Amino acid sequence: MGVIFQDFMRYEMTARENIAVGRVEEIDNLELLKTAARKSMADRIVGQLPERYEQMLGRRFDRGVDLSGGEWQKVALARAYLRDAQLLILDEPTAALDVRSELEVFRRFSELAADKTALFISHRFSTVRMVDRIVVLHNGKIVEEGNHAQLSSLGGRYAEMFEMQASNYR
Repeated sequence: MGVIFQDFMRYEMTARENIAVGRVEEIDNLELLKTAARKSMADRIVGQLPERYEQMLGRRFDRGVDLSGGEWQKVALARAYLRDAQLLILDEPTAALDVRSELEVFRRFSELAADKTALFISHRFSTVRMVDRIVVLHNGKIVEEGNHAQLSSLGGRYAEMFEMQASNYR
């Protein structure tokens, strides 16, 4: 099982070690770590660090480099790619990313979730539109279930919330 929370962990250790937290036994398999970083777009961040994968992340240690929230989130996503879990639970996994990065992450996410079960927890309709099945909860109970097209045509709670969010972009 792999879990990515909105409030993901920022480990003050090297970039290599940060990614390897997803599968500690692979800490010395730099090619596998680089593949996970490429899939999450963290490779672009690591490639700009003075010491690349051996760069200390965070300001707690000498020569440490702090990352932005979105950059840390891409490192956390790399852990999930490395883990290669059969069940993925993602709680607002792109909350710290800008719109362009979010779109690119979700384009790549289908590769991560292929032949697996992924549970998204999200309030952002840009995220939920791509999933196979949406479950709408209200007061702890399931009130609607279906895909985006089905729920939009029902005119219920999902359609109402979708319209409220979409109206902000018109």
